[in-house]
This record gives sequence, C-alpha cells and structure tokens, in this order.
Amino acid sequence: MFKKLVFAGCMSLAAFAGNVYAKESYTVGAGGTYRPFEYENSQKQLEGFDIDIIKAIAEAEGFDVKLVNTPWEGIFATLSSGDRDILISGITITDKRKNMVDFSNPYFPAEQAIVISETSDVKDLNSLKDLNVGVVNSSTGDIVVSDVIGKNSTAIKRFDNTPLLLQELFEDGIDAAVGDVGVIKYYIKTHPEKKFKLIYDNHFEKQYFGIAVAKGNSELQQKINNGLDKIIADGTYNKIYQKWFDENVPQLPKQ
Repeated sequence: MFKKLVFAGCMSLAAFAGNVYAKESYTVGAGGTYRPFEYENSQKQLEGFDIDIIKAIAEAEGFDVKLVNTPWEGIFATLSSGDRDILISGITITDKRKNMVDFSNPYFPAEQAIVISETSDVKDLNSLKDLNVGVVNSSTGDIVVSDVIGKNSTAIKRFDNTPLLLQELFEDGIDAAVGDVGVIKYYIKTHPEKKFKLIYDNHFEKQYFGIAVAKGNSELQQKINNGLDKIIADGTYNKIYQKWFDENVPQLPKQ
C-alpha cells in the first residue's frame, strides 16, 4: 500500500512538471493556394516559403504551431474571433490592414518586377510603352502597367495566373510581363530552361509581407519579431529564401 502511494505521488509530480514545461502552441492560419508561399501538397499538408518561415520562428522562440489551411476570404476575422492566433499568408502590410491587425516586422519584399527574355533590351517600366505586356488580371501588376500604357490599351494582355502569363512570354506571345517578384522568382527557379531575367524599376511601390496577430497582442507580436531576428542572424532565413527563390537574399527593414 505504501509503495502504491509513493508511485502515485511520483506520477503526479511528473504530470505537474510536464504542464510547467510544456511549450506554448499557437494556431496559424495560412492559405493553400499561393505557391510558393503557402500551398497544399499531395498529402494535404501546407508547405511553402511562409510555412518554413513560421516553423523556423517557432523553433527559435521555443513554441509550437498548428497549421490550418485558411481561405483568404474572411482570414482576418479568424484573429478577432480567436480561431487563429497568427496569420502568415502572403499578407501585404498596408495602413488599412494595420487598423485591423498588428503586424510583425517585414519578412519578404512584395514588390513588382518586369520579367523578360534574356535577349530583350527592356531596361525599365517606360520601355514597355510600345510593347505587348502581360499581367495577371486585376493584380497590382495590371494596375501598374495600365498606368503606363493605358487601362484600355490592346497592348495589355491579361491572364488568369502567373504560369499562364510566363508560358505566353516563353512562346513569344508577349514581349514582357509584370508580376509579383516572389511568384516570378520561384517560376524562374523551377523553369531554368526558359531563360528569363528580372528588371526592377524605382516606380514600383516598395511593399512587404508581414505576419499578423490580433490587434493589441503585443506579447505574441514581440515573440515573432524576436524569432525573425534570430533566424536572420543565424543564417536560417537565408537558407529558406535560397531554397524557394535565388541567391539574392533581400535586406529587410524594421517597421
């Protein structure tokens, strides 16, 4: 009888210790349709650049994450309802969104870029004025090119997605394309035979992706920023960036 009591006491202490030292866990919402940032693989698991980044931040800060595929429509409401603790889903930091959520420091430059064949002599945005230019319909690239060429110009060719757009460029159906730099870099990495190159222009607005938490959750926001700082400092960020894009790892600003 005495032995049983001692054994039970030890189990109780172990359980107590387990509770004290258990890692905090946060539910992370991420879309599953924005390759290469977050998408579902054949096993219906989320993967991508964003997924690798949040996992690395969690490891650096000593917390766990539960990844949940979360459709873009209504994604911000999942923070205010408490269904999600963190959102990482290619979310551009804007003043309007800052009124709804709190953002981490930027983790990716979400700018536009011109993509052309290696033999093209296009040098900047103004060089596109007399060319046939492809964009994804209703995208930021569409807006930028419409400002330069004219929204109703027949020289603008609109596509449903970036792969279709870049295939048309490869087949010489258009002279240049404008789109999200991350998506284009990933396409170039996975299709090296197509011999594309990127051109940047100072007229493109500087924008960045951020990781979102509920408004006022400064403790979690700080954890994420600390983790991001750590993975940048120890080279983990560089490795993840090079895995998905190229060797030109960006310098990231603070908010």
